Parts: sequence; C-alpha cells; structure tokens
Amino acid sequence: MNSLLILNDPPYGTERSYNGLRLANALAKAGQAVTVFLMADAVACARVGQKTPEGFYNIERMLGRVIAAGGKVLLCGTCMDARGLDLAEVVAGAERSTMDALAEATIAAGRVLVF
Repeated sequence: MNSLLILNDPPYGTERSYNGLRLANALAKAGQAVTVFLMADAVACARVGQKTPEGFYNIERMLGRVIAAGGKVLLCGTCMDARGLDLAEVVAGAERSTMDALAEATIAAGRVLVF
C-alpha cells in the first residue's frame, strides 16, 4: 500500500518531523511504498550538512534512509523559495515539487498521514 506522509514542522524544536520520519522508515523497512512531502518549515529537514550532538537524531540522515529504501522525498517549491532554500542545498535524491504533485500523490496514496 502507498503511504504519503506530509511533514510541516522544522527539523528540530518539535518532534513531529522526527516521528513522521521514524514511521516513514519503518514503513519502508516493511516493504511499503513511501512518499514524504515536506512543506512549510519542514523543507529545512532536507538541508544538507546538519550537525547534531552525538547520540541525537539527525533528520538529514533519516531522510537519506527513506531515499535509500526507494522512497520519494518531495519538497514544496513555493515553501523552498519563501525560505531561500535552493535544490543544490538539499539531500541527494530529494526533489523540488508542487501542489499539483502533492494532489496526485494524495489521490494515489492508500493512506495519508500529516505531521
């Protein structure tokens, strides 16, 4: 079954994006098709070069695991522009996207989860 996870929160400061990515990775590990759509402040989750203390979760690496497992990571282009985030600054394999693509992913998904 296709799962679409929509993340809205920044990578750190709340644990919503962290928990959404924990679930995305668990679904991918179970062989499920996963799409993660980052919008609003969640586009910062895909920024490369995140440095976190030893033993602390790292959102950049978590997104990389989703991509490595065959999942899709899409970023809202309008949200990227509003935050001055360029595609060259994001995790390899993540894609700039649109609301139309989010609508298509929503239609195709068996379940949609919003964090």
